[in-house]
Amino acid sequence: MLDTENRRFSRPREAVGLAEHAYLVIRERILKGELALGASLSRRKLAAELGMSLLPVSEALQRLESDGLVESRPRVGTRVCLPTAEDIRERYEVREALESQAARLFAEKASVREKLELQSMAENLDAMFNRCANGNNDREFLFAVQSHHAQLHLRIAECTGCRALRQTIEKNHVLIFNWLYDAAAHRPPLPRTWHRDLITELSKGDPEAADRAMRHHVRYGIDNILKEIVPGGTRTQTAVPTTL
Repeated sequence: MLDTENRRFSRPREAVGLAEHAYLVIRERILKGELALGASLSRRKLAAELGMSLLPVSEALQRLESDGLVESRPRVGTRVCLPTAEDIRERYEVREALESQAARLFAEKASVREKLELQSMAENLDAMFNRCANGNNDREFLFAVQSHHAQLHLRIAECTGCRALRQTIEKNHVLIFNWLYDAAAHRPPLPRTWHRDLITELSKGDPEAADRAMRHHVRYGIDNILKEIVPGGTRTQTAVPTTL
């Protein structure tokens, strides 16, 4: 055990850097849809493409497996995670629970400056999503859109003043899985002022209304995502009253 620990802590910095680089590159390829859900991942092929040995690639894949983006199974090997309908529902349920609480706290605690900042971020994000609806499906642009989307929701959590909540949302990868499923399902265009309307509702100072608005926001389109990713796995969602 001591020998193993010594080797782990005495690895050269270059090895750590290579593993991080491999992790980021493979993760980005998954989120861009270049590596589709269920796609097989060959360590040797990835190592050759990235110009590195098998060790850092293996470490990167282990980290991605811990994140839930990659899975290894007997007789299947390593592949991009292929979720079941229940996996998807559970991810959205966790996201709904965390983000509805963030919405409630935002309504109670966000300053005027923070509300204005989020309104601007939301308007910019809606403009980007509207460009997607108008046919801009370049993978680099779509990657930027989803990155901005994650940043908006993390900023809502930051403005609550509850660091643990923000960290939990990020640590549970709920926004990353939303991103992954969105890209895989080719979700239909969102309403044109979708995120601006959400922030407007959260900014009114009513925690109950903010909670309802966020739950509606998170649940929107889940049936389409289930149908596209797992045929036959849809389930009718309970309607959520909202003033959006």
